[in-house]
Amino acid sequence: MKRFACLLALCWLAACAPPFDPDERLSFDAPTRAQIEGVPLIQQEDFFCGPTSIAMVMQWAGADITQEEVAALAFSPGAGGTYLADMIGSSRRLGQLAVEIDNFDQLLTEVTAGHPVIVFQNLGFSVVPVWHYGVVTGYDFARDEVYLNSGQQDQMVMPFAVFERTWRRGDYWGLVVLPPDQLPASADEAEVLSAAAALERVAQYEAAETLYQTGAAKWSDNWLWQFGLGNARYAQGELRGARQALRRARSIDPSIPEVRANLAFVESEIAG
Repeated sequence: MKRFACLLALCWLAACAPPFDPDERLSFDAPTRAQIEGVPLIQQEDFFCGPTSIAMVMQWAGADITQEEVAALAFSPGAGGTYLADMIGSSRRLGQLAVEIDNFDQLLTEVTAGHPVIVFQNLGFSVVPVWHYGVVTGYDFARDEVYLNSGQQDQMVMPFAVFERTWRRGDYWGLVVLPPDQLPASADEAEVLSAAAALERVAQYEAAETLYQTGAAKWSDNWLWQFGLGNARYAQGELRGARQALRRARSIDPSIPEVRANLAFVESEIAG
């Protein structure tokens, strides 16, 4: 019955929604079509659309993980689903870079860069919502289609206008989940730094170290990357590696007292 209601709602949306105009809706010249290969289709268990979406994206990136393992961190039985905050938090506790998006520019920038994006949709009506997480894996402007892995064994295909309307009802919330040696195409430096610091807060120090190194390679003139790298290495007991990173941070900007203090502390521990 629930699936039947969703189909009725989607048919109604398709009839009522205006066509999606990429020239009007996007601020960049997106390719006519894009498709990300290799994102697995996983049949979700009841109420596990959130964990299943994370599992699909992580498996695409090469991780050996199941929806049940994600659900142990993300699923809230009392809510019968997964909160947005838990989608982010569980991804980070699994050692992934997780950055939110909130518009079509970001969504299509990521997809054209080859990154699947988790989206939050209402597949029902405003008065009878059917909240759902899916993974956008591609689109085709000429065919007016958006492609999603949506917790079933076949791909979901939506007209752009229908997708836009269902996504809008989820406040255009989306999540890019990547291994920490990759960077989102649409995120700015501050967002990636925040994601790296969040990995430290959940004690994913090895993932944080990798992300700080990845960020430092792109934004080499910002001392914060080396500072964070030093702290992540120190948390893992890598004193000499921490010293190396903190020395690099000091060379980028010798005026930062926190860098000098942490470096002096690490050097005193090495000296014994």
